[in-house]
Amino acid sequence: MTDRPLRGDYVAWRTATTRWRDDDAYGHLNNATYYELFDTAVNAYLYDATGVDVRALPQIGVVAETGCRYFREIGFPEPIEMGLVVDKVGTSSIIYRIGLFQGASDEAAAEGRFVHVYVDNSRGAGARPVTPMPDVVREAVVRLLRT
Repeated sequence: MTDRPLRGDYVAWRTATTRWRDDDAYGHLNNATYYELFDTAVNAYLYDATGVDVRALPQIGVVAETGCRYFREIGFPEPIEMGLVVDKVGTSSIIYRIGLFQGASDEAAAEGRFVHVYVDNSRGAGARPVTPMPDVVREAVVRLLRT
């Protein structure tokens, strides 16, 4: 992989519509919006690929780590294409990468790292032990592994 990810580095795709409010005072996409897009790309994929409400499963994925590498500015009004790939599937965790693309460029404008760790959903927040991920989730995310 090059320093700047390319469209071909990703397996699944979703498009997001940008909104006027997504841009900050400097005229480009606010950094918090990037993280909303990463969350949306991952969870929308899980909903579509599993066919279940992932929030209602006995084990749920909570975000343990996120990060973003910014390569160029993007913002309203063009849509953003979000590419998704999985780097690692463990017993209770998944490491995703999400590339954000706007316009015709083959190079990502930004790339996020997003780590889900699965916890017991029968207990309240703060008291949820780590647990193996549900099989339905594992089956969905192994399809995103890039060898």
